[in-house]
Amino acid sequence: MIIINADDWGLSVEATESAAFLLQDGRITSVSAMVYMKDSERAAKLAGPLGADVGLHLNLCESFTGANVPDRLSRDHEALVEFLNRGKYAQLVYNPRLRSAFARVCEAQFAEFRRLYRSEPTHVDGHRHLHLCVNMLINPVIPRGTRVGRSFTFDRGEKGLLNRAYRSLVDRRLHSRYTLADHFFSLEQCLAGKGRPLTRVAD
Repeated sequence: MIIINADDWGLSVEATESAAFLLQDGRITSVSAMVYMKDSERAAKLAGPLGADVGLHLNLCESFTGANVPDRLSRDHEALVEFLNRGKYAQLVYNPRLRSAFARVCEAQFAEFRRLYRSEPTHVDGHRHLHLCVNMLINPVIPRGTRVGRSFTFDRGEKGLLNRAYRSLVDRRLHSRYTLADHFFSLEQCLAGKGRPLTRVAD
């Protein structure tokens, strides 16, 4: 089975409307929703009539834009945003001082998802794939057994040996706790000819 998922559901009106069109047209099979964002409330109301499978798109790196974000959550979240946006490799650094903030921010987003959708997310992934940052891998807060987005799949030669070895290590860590798809590809990269051709995605 091939799952075609659109991220950023609820991020903005534009992002939600684009994904809604693709759902109605049968071009995608699921969406990943952001909470505490500008269009989160409206997006949740749209999901039911569309019959969408909705996962949680954990946001650890972009400021919340929704209304009524609790002050403590906002402070914790902004600390993560500042840390993870310091540079390209910030996600590879473990920050013990933010351990509790990561847990509180993730738990709050799960709770808000349940409030909006009255259900558990069908899957969990992360904005900019930062659910795979080192803090999240060392101190996992996503419930065991959840369907979680894995690292991108690359063929030999597409990425360097060290890069592929690290991704393999991350996937082994995830596999010990969560349910993973067999492979994970970026449709954008495939269409741009920068990754595995679409004819090989179904292999």
